[in-house]
Amino acid sequence: MSKQKANIAILGATGVVGREIIKIIDELKVDFNTIKFLSSAKSAGSKIDFQGKTYTVEEATPESFDGVNIVLASAGGSTSQKFAPEIVKRGGVLIDNSSAFRMDKDVPLVIAYVNDEDLKKHKGIIANPNCSTSQLMLVLKPLHDKFKLKRLLVSTYQ
Repeated sequence: MSKQKANIAILGATGVVGREIIKIIDELKVDFNTIKFLSSAKSAGSKIDFQGKTYTVEEATPESFDGVNIVLASAGGSTSQKFAPEIVKRGGVLIDNSSAFRMDKDVPLVIAYVNDEDLKKHKGIIANPNCSTSQLMLVLKPLHDKFKLKRLLVSTYQ
């Protein structure tokens, strides 16, 4: 049985983090059926060169998510909160990089390679912790698995 390829949307595609997401999708050779790049009205119409094609960035609207399976969002918390119900209603999964859903008990907070099993608990939205936590946990997870860490004090100055 073959796996169906995803229809992907990048919400916040023209921002600094959105452009990094695009680079990573390219570097990892993520296999997809379709991809679209979404932004605010201000950036709509701009062009993105990706894998030998030029794409026109579209303004994000509720209809933008029709037929989309996965939305990778880094457009700010208010944008994620605005579009999350539309994405879920249309059958997509929002993977959100903002702080909008980090404290929501119904949204799994997932760090790749640390607690991947929590992906199974989503109800259409997946959040990730801030960048400092994600990086730190990648190092701490194997240490915890081996030594059972009990306490950690961390300070960040961002």
